[in-house]
Amino acid sequence: MDEIIRNQQFKVKFSRSIGIHWKTLGRWLSIEDSCLDAIERDYAGTENQAYEMLKKWTNMSDNASIDLLTASLINMERTDLIKELEKFKDLNQSSSKLKKEVIGALKTFYLKSYGETNKTYKFIELCIVDAAEVKKDAGCFVEREQFLKKQMNYTPISFDKVFSEESSLFLISGIAGIGKTCLLRKCLLDWSNGLIWENVELLFYFECRRLNQYQNISKINELVCIFYKDILKNFNINSYNIMFVIDGLDEFQYLDELLNNNSQCEIPIIKTFLNIQKYKLLIAGRINAISQYENILSECNDKLTVQIMGFNEDGINNYIEKNVVKQTNKTLKKIFNESPIAKAMASVPFYLSSMCTIIAESNHRESHYFKTMTDLYASIFFNFLKKHINKNNEPVYKMMENESNKQYVFNICKIAYHLFIESKITFSKKEIQNIFNNVIKVEELHGFIEKIETDLGCYFQFVHLTIMEFCASVYAYNYLSGKMISTNYKLRSCLPMVCGLLNKDENSYVKFLANLKPEDHNIFFKFFLSLTNKSSEKLSLIDVPDIPDDYCFQKLLYECFYESQSSIVDEIKSFIDERRWMISIDNGKTSYETSCDIYFVNQLINSGRMLTRLDVRKNILSDDEKCLIIKGSTNVRYVLFYHSIKFNGWKPKDKIEWLTICIPKFLISKNDFEECFLPWMNLCKKLSLYLNKNIDFIEEIYKWICFSNIEELFIKYRGKDFRNLEDLKYFLNNREK
Repeated sequence: MDEIIRNQQFKVKFSRSIGIHWKTLGRWLSIEDSCLDAIERDYAGTENQAYEMLKKWTNMSDNASIDLLTASLINMERTDLIKELEKFKDLNQSSSKLKKEVIGALKTFYLKSYGETNKTYKFIELCIVDAAEVKKDAGCFVEREQFLKKQMNYTPISFDKVFSEESSLFLISGIAGIGKTCLLRKCLLDWSNGLIWENVELLFYFECRRLNQYQNISKINELVCIFYKDILKNFNINSYNIMFVIDGLDEFQYLDELLNNNSQCEIPIIKTFLNIQKYKLLIAGRINAISQYENILSECNDKLTVQIMGFNEDGINNYIEKNVVKQTNKTLKKIFNESPIAKAMASVPFYLSSMCTIIAESNHRESHYFKTMTDLYASIFFNFLKKHINKNNEPVYKMMENESNKQYVFNICKIAYHLFIESKITFSKKEIQNIFNNVIKVEELHGFIEKIETDLGCYFQFVHLTIMEFCASVYAYNYLSGKMISTNYKLRSCLPMVCGLLNKDENSYVKFLANLKPEDHNIFFKFFLSLTNKSSEKLSLIDVPDIPDDYCFQKLLYECFYESQSSIVDEIKSFIDERRWMISIDNGKTSYETSCDIYFVNQLINSGRMLTRLDVRKNILSDDEKCLIIKGSTNVRYVLFYHSIKFNGWKPKDKIEWLTICIPKFLISKNDFEECFLPWMNLCKKLSLYLNKNIDFIEEIYKWICFSNIEELFIKYRGKDFRNLEDLKYFLNNREK
């Protein structure tokens, strides 16, 4: 079909010229009289009727063309309309030429601007987002935890498969630093090279951090012309098939207003954003923002939602091979083997590139193990600091002896804290000066904070949100009380990192950030006790909203212990003794959480205390999970198995009070039962068994129990409850009869 025939403007204008002869033209175009009569009946006015006739013709005929229309007009002897057609043809040729020039200029711009993206992020993998909701205002630790969980079990799909889809809406989510922006720029490059979205004539890319500065723009045309003024000439949005790409939804200053989806909103840029939603659209952002945005578009069926999981294992290895020297390569691989933190976060491009740089530039590489998450962030922080203010290339300890450098770090952390608490991404010069009562120059904060120039002025932002969140934690640790930190909803997610600044490891950079304030103001015991309701402040996280149960509190406490690398000392022993401590090994647990559990269990048992409960809910165990079971079994009260587990060369040796084996859904053989559970049964005083109705070795279980030291018994088997050996024996005897 000719391009001019499907042009909306042509159909509207030519309908005016046809006049009362529209029905005659329709017959020459082979439209049946019944259709023409229906048009005449359903539409009033010859102009509307002519328009519907032309629309009917273009829709019903794949061969509709200017030549066919011209032939029909010749048969009608309407030379006047033929002349009108010639004018449209000339205008269309001129318009087509202009369109090709504009499209070509835009593609050239993207190719020049982002040509290096494919080389850097060649190995990005995607995974389909699961149905789990991420809470609104979730902090970086919650977001990171969700990421680590999904990392354990996802189905990767290729870039080509995702963007070959003809969806009208693409939603791309991922944690900070995972490569969302690079992925979008790859999309721009692939579109420019004709590899994806062939039906899209113009693809416009916007960053929300820049859109924030144009809140008074209410029309799409105007917004596009501001950002692409050197490319577009007399741009008319209705003349093109357009798609918009929006980056950093979480950084959009008016996100709450957008989520309210209020077309009556008085903020002009919100109206523009709502109008953009009418076009083909790709939006990327951090997980919680995309999740909320998806909720307001629940009625949209033509959408595809994916989450970026960063580098796969091949991608990590390829990045290291291409970007680091051989010696550093060996050190990195050693670190990834020994540090679950480093291994998990290596899939995130931002962290991987930072770790590579840190190890390559370090004079004592073997001591860099990134043992805790706080240690990893501190190393990245000082990597930034050395680049931007360490002009003499001094070692970190020398750099932090300089009071002006220390003041610089304080200023950065104070700004980060205020922004984090207020959920702000960008800020003005005036806002910075208000924080410091006009005693600081914004220009002194370069490095961590970047300046963004726009037509309406300039604004500032942290170079990376991860750095901002870490700096906020540093400020909170140094200048807030334990009570202030624990009761602040925004800071709740930072608690493990705040505790991580208590780490006294001499090989960690953490120590240089834990003494920004001269006096000894924040010892671990005071902070810990403020969390556990044992200080004079009488604060307990269990009583704080959004901490639903004791297990959530314990999980948080395990992370705080691990990050701080602290031990159970006299000041908190009474609190430890008053609590029941539980460890669960299940499929939803990340390697980081397991590391936290191992650390706490070691501290607990080494201090002479007992683990209350050990739950095992999976059968395929990692080496760390096996170590956790072995250590936990040395002094534990209750053990619960929901799967059979096997250990080569190891059996439990220490007595336990109560053993529960709950496997009604699993049909297990006699040999497996004997190997997996009998060693535990021989060590317990109380036993609860929930068995599959189809097992056929109940007599052997009876004999094993007879020869054990079990004092109390409960067995559920084939719908019957047995509370002692006599009940079970009676059942067996009657069954035989």
